Amino acid sequence: MTTIEIHTLNHNFSDAMPLEILQFCAEKFEGAIRLSSSLGAEDQLLTHIIATHKISISIFTLDTGRLFPETYSLIDRTREKYNINLDVYFPKASQVEAMVNAKGMNLFYESLANRQQCCHVRKIEPLRRALANQECWITGLRRDQSEFRSDMHLFEWDDEFGILKVNPLINFSDLDVWEYIHENNVPYNKLYDKNFLSIGCAPCTRAVQDGENARAGRWWWEDANHKECGLHKRE
Repeated sequence: MTTIEIHTLNHNFSDAMPLEILQFCAEKFEGAIRLSSSLGAEDQLLTHIIATHKISISIFTLDTGRLFPETYSLIDRTREKYNINLDVYFPKASQVEAMVNAKGMNLFYESLANRQQCCHVRKIEPLRRALANQECWITGLRRDQSEFRSDMHLFEWDDEFGILKVNPLINFSDLDVWEYIHENNVPYNKLYDKNFLSIGCAPCTRAVQDGENARAGRWWWEDANHKECGLHKRE
């Protein structure tokens, strides 16, 4: 897809609601479109729209092997509520074994390079398999989640994975997301009720303190400029 085509899509859908965006993408990329869900609030909102409106977009999640029990519970609750398939992708056992045997179980605390390696093995490689042969990747990214994401767009080309990335909630605020979740009884991770506002792997996630932004609870021992795992890499 060309830069001009993506610019046109961003212009044409600048005021569109998520339902309209998802329906358009499902029709345009029929059979080659997926939502990647971290089971976060935004992804649960999108899952609700897809499931209740029976939109032809498959949904997958990544099990890094280090998730919270509450996250695993949410996978089952989501499947049961919406009667949908939620495909789970795991890291390759041989890669995890080699990494842990060489650098330890909690290597990510020791250096940024180690943490990025762990994210690559447990997230990036499975994501690459999940997106293979796809044309469109739906995400729950929002501009106000972090400074890194503040200049993202509704439609973007992702060079890392060679795919069109669509962010239907890009202009939503945190309040917008939670109003929708409560009004529509969307299942969510119970860790949110304990002030976990950005939930990833258990060793790398903590509750957020008063005055901190949502991403402060991820990789809190690192510089704020590094708080991305590489799934949404940008130059």
